[in-house]
Amino acid sequence: MKLQQIPHIDAFLSLGKILHSYSHGEVDTKSASLDSAIEKASQKNPWFTKDHCRQALSWWGECLTEDRITSWLSAYSLPVKNPKTVALVMAGNIPMVGFHDLLCVLLTGHKALIKLSAKDDVLLPFILGLMMEIDPDLTSKITYADGPFKGQEAVIATGSSNTARYFEYYFKDIPHIIRKNRNAVAILSGEESKEDLSKLGTDLFLYFGLGCRNVSKLYLPEKYDFDLLFKAIEPYQSLLNHHKYANNYHYYKAIYLMGNQAFQDREFVLFKEDTAIASPIANIYFEYYQDTASLYTLLNENREVIQCVVGRLGHPGELDFGQAQNPQLGDYADAVDTVEFLLKI
Repeated sequence: MKLQQIPHIDAFLSLGKILHSYSHGEVDTKSASLDSAIEKASQKNPWFTKDHCRQALSWWGECLTEDRITSWLSAYSLPVKNPKTVALVMAGNIPMVGFHDLLCVLLTGHKALIKLSAKDDVLLPFILGLMMEIDPDLTSKITYADGPFKGQEAVIATGSSNTARYFEYYFKDIPHIIRKNRNAVAILSGEESKEDLSKLGTDLFLYFGLGCRNVSKLYLPEKYDFDLLFKAIEPYQSLLNHHKYANNYHYYKAIYLMGNQAFQDREFVLFKEDTAIASPIANIYFEYYQDTASLYTLLNENREVIQCVVGRLGHPGELDFGQAQNPQLGDYADAVDTVEFLLKI
């Protein structure tokens, strides 16, 4: 497969260059409009801080390069012979989170019918507008759905575990990928350096921990010494300056105190021993393990709610510290190959 065979590849590569230049402080004609879009997005959704919006755009600026896209798509035969209309029900937990699905749809040659999340309906349409300026043909390939879907021949829907049941019923008669709630976990050995644990802080706290790839649960060896971990994450105390994050912190602290529940308070985040995988905002759950064999069995039993595993203890597919929110283009959500799905519909 040659790069030139990939539909709309020039638009994505041009977008990558724009975002790369912007994230590196290079001022051009697009900089002011990007600043304005980020400002509007952060005003519309307070969880989308300007720094987090820029972080998301910077990551895409690094991903949308000729080398990375070629490496990713070289194993597939593109484009599809019979393009279809694929409905995309997008999440809005972190900025631009639905862009990867759109990337897959357009690069395989399909049309996209997009249902935006109300939480992320500023930045993503702006970015798509930039792409349409570069490649006017995209105007016929991207449609927004304001009401019920019509004309879709397949669907990729991302939501909560509750909405997934609705999606499964509503889209039961067409090919679909339905995603539910997931979170990342980290396994510590107790031998990690402060640098390792500082990087883990990114996995824990980037985007306020709202991403499905954010670590919400720590697995720790028995008698784990929290001292080094607590020192390593001290720089994230500034999270408490964000009013919505602070509200969650104070709310759960009050709940634990009133319920006489044991927890460790770091003045901006609460650590609580709990068997659950998903922890609330401003909370990190932890659980002790006796041996890695038993732990890996436990993780396998919970694989339907775990997005990825961070650590260095040899768990299959584990990510190094600080890499949870830096997936490769081929690191598909829920380990379902989106491109393969789109090529088969």
